[in-house]
Amino acid sequence: MASISLKNIAKHYGTGKTAVQVLHGISAEIADHEFVVIVGPSGCGKSTLLRMVAGLEEISGGEIAIGGRVVNDLEPAERDIAMVFQNYALYPHMSVFDNMAYGLKIAKVPREEIRTRVDKAAQILELGELLERKPRALSGGQRQRVAMGRAIVRQPQVFLFDEPLSNLDAKLRVQTRLEIQKLHRDLGITALFVTHDQVEAMTLAQRMMVMNAGCMEQFGTPEEVYNRPATTFVASFMGSPPMNLLTQGPNTDFGGRSGAIMGIRPEHLQIGTTGWAVQVDTIEMLGAERLLYCRMGDEFLIVRTDESLSRAPSIGATLYVTPRADRLHWFDATTGKRC
Repeated sequence: MASISLKNIAKHYGTGKTAVQVLHGISAEIADHEFVVIVGPSGCGKSTLLRMVAGLEEISGGEIAIGGRVVNDLEPAERDIAMVFQNYALYPHMSVFDNMAYGLKIAKVPREEIRTRVDKAAQILELGELLERKPRALSGGQRQRVAMGRAIVRQPQVFLFDEPLSNLDAKLRVQTRLEIQKLHRDLGITALFVTHDQVEAMTLAQRMMVMNAGCMEQFGTPEEVYNRPATTFVASFMGSPPMNLLTQGPNTDFGGRSGAIMGIRPEHLQIGTTGWAVQVDTIEMLGAERLLYCRMGDEFLIVRTDESLSRAPSIGATLYVTPRADRLHWFDATTGKRC
């Protein structure tokens, strides 16, 4: 495996006044054996960045190094990477074994070595009983595991995942996430994983890169990103439901802070007999907890409650909520950056 170094990576399409800038100076150091997730909304540039690391997109500026070797001008085949895509890209006429072995056969790896590598990957991914099947006889989750197995047998320095779970249903996504976590544990792979799903990002990442409009808003562990978001964008994007962001109004006391935005997570609002007066607009029942979507003047507020609440509030009811003082977040109203 190998480290990945990104230094001031830029990407634009076109030239002169008509040029469209899609990546604005991305810099990050990914350690050997580290699993990093690139997360952000559609169109933020995360897949473009991954494709630049893979060599599938030309670099407009900056430097990419894999294992200490600058790869800006190297072809994808020369970078010693393996990529797993959203679509499985399996050969329909080939068996699972032949799909996994195909790249090794092209590279003229000895037959015994191919068998050893494929059998080992199949054991890791629990595909041993499926090696003779064709892709049409597999479920979506099994096909994605075959695609991952095809990457594993190559024994590359770096694994690149481009939204590999997007085509799976909710149950299979959870199952495949666990398999990817186990894969990283067993093989110690260096990986970049792209997703727009913040739950996937939080559960898979050792560190995550949160992107917005071609810029990196924050790079840190899931705990750092969730507990100390660097910007209002990160605060509102990471977390389900997102952080409440409030401007100063008649119902909120900012303690003399001017030009500030107050952030508070829904789980850190406590229902009581005093505090902010809010009106319940909508309620989502989520089993052991409820999400209360409330209105406070011109502001909207989400409150998370659990089943210990003695009586469930009704739509239209007025509640009083108090934010935990030790869980407040402050952001500059002009820049959106953490104060």
